[in-house]
Amino acid sequence: MTDPVDDESPASGAERRTPTGRLAAVDRYFKISERGSTVVREMRGGLVTFFAMAYIVVLNPIIIGGTAATGDDPGTNVDAFGHALDPNQVTAVTALVAGVMSLLFGLVANFPFAFAAGLGINSLLAVTIAPQMSWPAAMGLVVIDGIIIVILGITGVRTAVFNAVPNELKAAIAAGIGAFIALVGLANAGFVTHGSPHGPPVQLGIDGSVATVPTLLFAVGVLLMGVLVVRRVPGGLLLGIVVMTIVSIIVEAFLDLESGDEGGWAMNVPTLPEGGVGVPDLSLVGDVDLFGAFTGAFEHVGVLIACVFVFSLVLSNFFDAMGTMTGLGKEAGLTDSKGNLPGIGKALAVEGVGAVVGGAASSSSNTVFVESSSGIAEGARTGLANVVTGTLFLAAMFFTPLYKVVPMEAVAPALVIVGALMMAQVREIDFSRFELALPAFLTIVAMPFTYSIANGIGVGFISWVVLAVARGRWRQTHLLLWVVAALFILYFARGPIAHLVG
Repeated sequence: MTDPVDDESPASGAERRTPTGRLAAVDRYFKISERGSTVVREMRGGLVTFFAMAYIVVLNPIIIGGTAATGDDPGTNVDAFGHALDPNQVTAVTALVAGVMSLLFGLVANFPFAFAAGLGINSLLAVTIAPQMSWPAAMGLVVIDGIIIVILGITGVRTAVFNAVPNELKAAIAAGIGAFIALVGLANAGFVTHGSPHGPPVQLGIDGSVATVPTLLFAVGVLLMGVLVVRRVPGGLLLGIVVMTIVSIIVEAFLDLESGDEGGWAMNVPTLPEGGVGVPDLSLVGDVDLFGAFTGAFEHVGVLIACVFVFSLVLSNFFDAMGTMTGLGKEAGLTDSKGNLPGIGKALAVEGVGAVVGGAASSSSNTVFVESSSGIAEGARTGLANVVTGTLFLAAMFFTPLYKVVPMEAVAPALVIVGALMMAQVREIDFSRFELALPAFLTIVAMPFTYSIANGIGVGFISWVVLAVARGRWRQTHLLLWVVAALFILYFARGPIAHLVG
C-alpha cells in the first residue's frame, strides 16, 4: 500500500530515531524497527483503529441485547424462553473481550489486527440460534466453535488452507475486503441506503440525494481525509477524525440533530459527555451452557440441528478471519512473495481463542476486525498497535460516555479511504487471463454485495476449482481447495438441503 506518511518529512525523520532505554526493549520485542515502523506510528495506528472500531461497543448490545418478554410484550432478541441479554451488561463484556483479545493477539501474534465481536456471527446468534434455545446454550455453541477453531489452528489445518490459496485469490481477497470496508463506511454514514421495494437494492442516500446533515459531513470528511493522504500529512486519518468530530459537535450544538433515521446521526450523538467513570456490570461472564443445545432440552433443537449450527459458526469464523488476515497482512506489507504471513499458525490459533472467550463472556465470538486496516494505513505494523487498541477498549468499560463523543460519520470516511488504498492489490491479478479474472472478480464483488468476507472467499474457491477443471488443470489444483470448495457448496446450499432432508 501507499503509506500516507511522508518518509521525507521532518516529522517522519524524527519518528525514525533509534529507540533507547525502555523503548529499545519494546522495539526489540515487537520488532518495530525491523518492520520499518516507529513507536509513534504504532501508538497512532492503535488509536485510529480503536476509534474506527469503537462503534461495536454500541452496536453489539443492539444486535444481541434486548428486553425480556413480559405479558403481552414479546420483548426483543429473546431466546426460546422469552429471556434477553441486558444491553448494559452486553456493553461491558463487549468492551472487555475486545480489549483482552486485542492485547493477547498483539502480545502473542505481534500483528496490528485488533479484535471485537464479529458482526456476522452475532446476527446469526440473535436471529437464528438463540430463538430456538436459551442464550447460555447459544453461547455454548460459540465456545465449542472456538475450541474447534483452536484445534484446527494448533494442528496446522488452518495454516495449510491459508498457504494453499493461490496468490491471485489472496490479492482478490485483499481487494474485496477493501470494497467491503468502503461499503461499511458508506452504509454506516447513510451515504448508501436500502432502495425502495420496487427500486434498486441500494441507492445514494434517499431517492438519490444525501438526506441528512451528518451524511453531508461524512462526504466532507472523505474529501478532507483524501486531501490529507494526498498531501502525505503524518497522522492524516487521525487528524481527519479529530477535525470532523469537532465539526460534528459544533453542528449538533447549533442544529440539535439528535439521533435517528430522519435527519439524525447514525449512532453516537456528538455531544460532550455529562457522565464520568462508571463500574461495568460483568454479570454475563461465565453465564454459558456448554452442551445445553445437545441435550434435547429444547423443542426444535436436536443433536443434528446443533451440529449444523456449529458447522455454520466454524465455517464463518474460519474463513472470515483467514480472509481478513490475508487482506490486512498484504496491506501492511507483512506477507512474503507467495502472500503468506510469517507466523500465521500462531496467529490463527490465538484468533480461535476469541470465539472461546467471547462465548464464555456472552459477547459473541470475537475475531479480527477489518477496521484494523485504518490503523495500518496510519503506519501500524506490529502488535504494539493492538496493545494501544486493547487498552482503550478496557478503559471504555469505565469511560463509556467518552468514546460516544465520536460519531460514526466522523469515523466512516477513514474506512472509505482505507478501502481505496486496499483496492491497489488488484494489480497482482492478471485480468487478461479469464480463468484467473473470473474467480478474482467474483471474490471481490461478492464480499460487499453479500456483506460477508466468508461468502466472497467461498464463491472464489468454488469458481477457481470449476475453471481449473475446465482448462484441464485440475491435477495442479491443491487438494485443500477442492475440500474447501465442497464445504462451501454445502454451506451455501444448506437451506435447500435441509428442505430436501426434512
